[in-house]
Amino acid sequence: MTARTDAPLYRADIYSAAAIRDTHPHYAALRALGPVVWLSKQKVHALPRYAECKAVLLDDETFISGGGVALNPLANRVGRGTTLFSDGEDHARRRRQVAHRLTPKALRAMAAAVEEQAAEVVEAAVAGRNVDGVELATALPMSVVPDFIGWPQDGREHLLRWAGAAFDGLGPANRQAVRSLPSSLGMMRYARRVVRDRSVLDGSMGHDLQCAADEGRVMPDECAKLMIDYLAPSLDTTISAISSALHLFATHPEQWRLLKADPSLIPNAVNEVVRYESPIRAFSRTVARDTELAGTTLPAGSRVLVVYGSANRDPLEWDDPDTFDIRRDASRQLGFGQGTHGCAGQGLARMETSAMLRALVARVDRIESTGTPEWALNNLIHRYERLPLALIPA
Repeated sequence: MTARTDAPLYRADIYSAAAIRDTHPHYAALRALGPVVWLSKQKVHALPRYAECKAVLLDDETFISGGGVALNPLANRVGRGTTLFSDGEDHARRRRQVAHRLTPKALRAMAAAVEEQAAEVVEAAVAGRNVDGVELATALPMSVVPDFIGWPQDGREHLLRWAGAAFDGLGPANRQAVRSLPSSLGMMRYARRVVRDRSVLDGSMGHDLQCAADEGRVMPDECAKLMIDYLAPSLDTTISAISSALHLFATHPEQWRLLKADPSLIPNAVNEVVRYESPIRAFSRTVARDTELAGTTLPAGSRVLVVYGSANRDPLEWDDPDTFDIRRDASRQLGFGQGTHGCAGQGLARMETSAMLRALVARVDRIESTGTPEWALNNLIHRYERLPLALIPA
């Protein structure tokens, strides 16, 4: 779509470096304009409020993912064959290949090992006292996810950079997306080589996909894409949640005291962290047929942008949305998506984030900021690049 409708117009670029570093004022301005807003820079209808975002996520027949969820055609072409970029039975078939790995029962079998790894990570950090919260947040997912998916040891040093690039490429065709292209291509070449050489770890998700390819249930190239499909979300979103939790508890010491006094609040605290600082900024959907949303006509073939980070701060849905409160019922937050395309790996992300908080509560008296945090420049992922902290031992 190249011309705007009668929806209110927003001229600022929400994907500029300045907007990425300070995103919430833009979200507030979008919400004030209305439920559907035309972004003149990206030529897309943005949905900044909770009700419309949830409605679109739950209507996967009208608002489809098969045409891609990025805001640039190259990424939407390259992403074909993944769970994220598919609909209906095609989407269901891909999710079924790994669903058994992500059931509550399967995750419970991993829980003790994840708790032990989280304890080791936190103990090492407390011993050093001064830490970069992003490095601390990275340690557990990087020790869990590559083994879970089945990546061989060789090449793992690139996984985090590749995962970030995969998300960066899903924005508009701006400088960030173009810069991510070599890393995205490198990740795809690596994944195809792993599948070709059959070097996935035995007993892993990748091993299951390799067997599915051998049996003709997925194509070999699809196998590589599905491994990538679960790498990027399993790393960056969890790192975002853990590092945001560290910063929020450092800057809200009263909430930290509440959590230490009552660790049963940890599951709700995870939801509140994800609501308050949503790891994914936004994904797009293609409008499959002429429709109307909140009084705005959306023609078939146009795109809508589901702005999770804005929906999760919508005052029409949340009381005092800009207040971080772990006692709030934040279970309906949209940070992990909703409906058919709800994050398949959210159980693992919740488990890792909860394990880190339990380890911190047991070993840390308070978390203190020791410098100015810096936001990472990424079109899709909302997370810190640098987070100087001190962990004061219990």
